[in-house]
Amino acid sequence: MPILTAAYAAILGLLLVALSARVIQLRYIHQVATGDGGNVRLARAIRGQGNFAEYVPLALILVLCLELLGQPTWLIHGAAMALLAGRIAHGICFAWCESAPRLRQAGVILTFAALVIGALGNLAAVFSGAL
Repeated sequence: MPILTAAYAAILGLLLVALSARVIQLRYIHQVATGDGGNVRLARAIRGQGNFAEYVPLALILVLCLELLGQPTWLIHGAAMALLAGRIAHGICFAWCESAPRLRQAGVILTFAALVIGALGNLAAVFSGAL
Protein backbone atom coordinates (compact mmCIF):
# COMPACT_ATOMS: atom_id res chain seq x y z
CA MET A 1 0.00 0.00 0.00
CA PRO A 2 1.69 3.27 -1.11
CA ILE A 3 0.87 5.28 2.02
CA LEU A 4 3.82 7.67 1.76
CA THR A 5 3.10 8.60 -1.84
CA ALA A 6 -0.56 9.14 -0.97
CA ALA A 7 0.37 11.53 1.83
CA TYR A 8 2.76 13.57 -0.31
CA ALA A 9 0.31 13.58 -3.24
CA ALA A 10 -2.40 14.94 -0.94
CA ILE A 11 -0.16 17.77 0.28
CA LEU A 12 0.93 18.58 -3.27
CA GLY A 13 -2.72 18.53 -4.34
CA LEU A 14 -3.47 21.20 -1.74
CA LEU A 15 -0.53 23.23 -2.99
CA LEU A 16 -1.92 23.06 -6.53
CA VAL A 17 -5.25 24.33 -5.20
CA ALA A 18 -3.44 27.25 -3.53
CA LEU A 19 -1.56 28.11 -6.74
CA SER A 20 -4.77 27.86 -8.75
CA ALA A 21 -6.65 30.03 -6.26
CA ARG A 22 -3.91 32.66 -6.58
CA VAL A 23 -4.34 32.68 -10.38
CA ILE A 24 -8.10 33.03 -9.95
CA GLN A 25 -7.62 35.83 -7.43
CA LEU A 26 -5.32 37.76 -9.76
CA ARG A 27 -7.68 37.21 -12.69
CA TYR A 28 -10.48 38.70 -10.61
CA ILE A 29 -8.41 41.65 -9.37
CA HIS A 30 -7.15 42.51 -12.86
CA GLN A 31 -10.39 41.57 -14.66
CA VAL A 32 -8.69 39.10 -17.02
CA ALA A 33 -10.81 36.14 -18.14
CA THR A 34 -8.26 34.33 -20.34
CA GLY A 35 -4.53 34.62 -20.87
CA ASP A 36 -2.61 37.09 -18.75
CA GLY A 37 -3.94 40.33 -20.23
CA GLY A 38 -0.40 41.69 -20.36
CA ASN A 39 -0.23 41.69 -16.56
CA VAL A 40 3.22 40.56 -15.42
CA ARG A 41 2.07 39.47 -11.98
CA LEU A 42 -0.71 37.31 -13.43
CA ALA A 43 1.65 35.89 -16.04
CA ARG A 44 4.06 34.84 -13.27
CA ALA A 45 1.29 33.18 -11.27
CA ILE A 46 0.04 31.32 -14.36
CA ARG A 47 3.57 30.18 -15.14
CA GLY A 48 4.10 28.98 -11.57
CA GLN A 49 0.88 26.96 -11.72
CA GLY A 50 1.83 25.54 -15.12
CA ASN A 51 5.33 24.66 -14.01
CA PHE A 52 3.87 22.77 -11.05
CA ALA A 53 1.56 20.84 -13.38
CA GLU A 54 4.50 19.99 -15.66
CA TYR A 55 6.88 18.58 -13.05
CA VAL A 56 4.81 17.13 -10.21
CA PRO A 57 3.08 14.24 -12.03
CA LEU A 58 6.27 12.53 -13.22
CA ALA A 59 8.02 13.16 -9.91
CA LEU A 60 5.10 11.60 -8.02
CA ILE A 61 5.10 8.62 -10.36
CA LEU A 62 8.79 8.12 -9.61
CA VAL A 63 8.10 8.35 -5.85
CA LEU A 64 5.22 5.89 -6.20
CA CYS A 65 7.45 3.44 -8.07
CA LEU A 66 10.10 3.74 -5.34
CA GLU A 67 7.49 2.80 -2.80
CA LEU A 68 6.00 -0.03 -4.85
CA LEU A 69 9.47 -1.45 -5.55
CA GLY A 70 10.16 -1.59 -1.82
CA GLN A 71 12.93 0.99 -1.76
CA PRO A 72 14.01 2.27 1.68
CA THR A 73 11.69 4.69 3.43
CA TRP A 74 14.47 7.28 3.74
CA LEU A 75 14.89 7.29 -0.04
CA ILE A 76 11.15 7.72 -0.64
CA HIS A 77 10.99 10.56 1.89
CA GLY A 78 14.12 12.12 0.43
CA ALA A 79 12.67 12.30 -3.06
CA ALA A 80 9.21 13.36 -1.90
CA MET A 81 10.45 15.99 0.55
CA ALA A 82 12.77 17.48 -2.05
CA LEU A 83 9.83 17.66 -4.45
CA LEU A 84 7.54 19.24 -1.87
CA ALA A 85 10.11 21.78 -0.70
CA GLY A 86 11.04 22.62 -4.28
CA ARG A 87 7.46 23.13 -5.36
CA ILE A 88 6.70 25.29 -2.30
CA ALA A 89 9.74 27.50 -2.95
CA HIS A 90 8.99 27.77 -6.66
CA GLY A 91 5.29 28.38 -6.05
CA ILE A 92 5.91 31.18 -3.57
CA CYS A 93 8.40 32.75 -5.97
CA PHE A 94 5.99 32.81 -8.89
CA ALA A 95 2.59 33.29 -7.26
CA TRP A 96 3.31 35.72 -4.44
CA CYS A 97 6.61 37.51 -5.16
CA GLU A 98 7.59 40.14 -7.67
CA SER A 99 11.01 38.57 -7.99
CA ALA A 100 12.73 36.04 -5.77
CA PRO A 101 15.60 34.45 -7.68
CA ARG A 102 16.87 32.49 -4.67
CA LEU A 103 13.47 30.87 -4.16
CA ARG A 104 13.29 30.07 -7.85
CA GLN A 105 16.77 28.55 -7.84
CA ALA A 106 16.00 26.51 -4.73
CA GLY A 107 12.76 25.33 -6.30
CA VAL A 108 14.45 24.20 -9.48
CA ILE A 109 17.36 22.50 -7.70
CA LEU A 110 15.10 20.65 -5.26
CA THR A 111 12.65 19.59 -7.97
CA PHE A 112 15.47 18.28 -10.16
CA ALA A 113 16.96 16.53 -7.11
CA ALA A 114 13.61 14.77 -6.57
CA LEU A 115 13.54 13.66 -10.21
CA VAL A 116 17.13 12.41 -10.11
CA ILE A 117 16.68 10.63 -6.76
CA GLY A 118 13.48 9.03 -8.03
CA ALA A 119 14.96 8.01 -11.35
CA LEU A 120 18.20 6.59 -9.93
CA GLY A 121 16.38 4.85 -7.06
CA ASN A 122 14.05 3.16 -9.51
CA LEU A 123 16.87 2.16 -11.82
CA ALA A 124 18.78 0.72 -8.87
CA ALA A 125 15.74 -1.30 -7.82
CA VAL A 126 15.10 -2.57 -11.33
CA PHE A 127 18.69 -3.52 -12.09
CA SER A 128 19.40 -5.07 -8.68
CA GLY A 129 16.34 -7.28 -9.14
CA ALA A 130 17.27 -8.17 -12.71
CA LEU A 131 20.80 -9.31 -11.88
